[in-house]
Amino acid sequence: MKPTPFDYSAPRSLPEALALLADEERETKVLAGGQSLIPMLSMRLARPERLVDITRVPGLDRLHVDASGALRIGAAVRQARVAADPAVREGWPLLAAAISHIGHPPIRHRGTVCGSLAHHDPAAELPSAALALDARLVVAGPGGTRTVDAADFFVATFQTALEPDELLTETVIPPRAGDGWAFEELARRHGDFATVGVAVTLRRAPDRRTVAAARAVFCGAGPVPVRLPAVENALTGSDAGAAALDAAASAALAGLDPAGDVHATAAYRREAAAHLLVRACTHAWERCS
Repeated sequence: MKPTPFDYSAPRSLPEALALLADEERETKVLAGGQSLIPMLSMRLARPERLVDITRVPGLDRLHVDASGALRIGAAVRQARVAADPAVREGWPLLAAAISHIGHPPIRHRGTVCGSLAHHDPAAELPSAALALDARLVVAGPGGTRTVDAADFFVATFQTALEPDELLTETVIPPRAGDGWAFEELARRHGDFATVGVAVTLRRAPDRRTVAAARAVFCGAGPVPVRLPAVENALTGSDAGAAALDAAASAALAGLDPAGDVHATAAYRREAAAHLLVRACTHAWERCS
């Protein structure tokens, strides 16, 4: 199939882009990498009257670490660029690992980090990684700029806190020095959408023998990234040994309520998530500095 007819605009400034998005008479979609949007257009799952290409807006292609030590990823920054950046690989290796699971190299070379977050496929890797890393999403609109925590940004399947006249301009991830990390997922084939996955961060206590803080966020396990405090509580204060991992896995089995579909039953997803959690926690603990 081919897309329905649409107009194409390539604004040269953020105010121009926002003015196009504010046009209430025409349905408008933002185009950055297009790796999710273009297939939807071709299958006519989306039928916008206008595409607004933001890749020519100055500043949206910026990737840098700011004075506070936070990583800032502009809306037009490609996933492959983020994953290959030395500062990202050193300071935010969980993000680089999550990106490595996305599709295939051509997709990562075109797709953007912010685009994946704004699209919010619940099986996608980046929303769960963003929540695990306490990301903040910078949103621009007619009323100015606001910042939304990742925990509040993802609303439902393919839905976020973005209003139709707003644009996600930047993702900000605070420094994570010393955290152990792991991203694990199950997919039928490499490059396929995840059946289920988990992002884990662990921090050692000053005694170096116990877990001071834990974060576990699942993808493919619900309509939004699923964070389970019961899993984190089972790990916090423990030695990350077999007993603690068993308790965390049991908490995941009890707390997850994924949907079943043609790819996997709900029970299969739940069991797989628990196994991935144990593996991820083991790797994360080994990586704690």
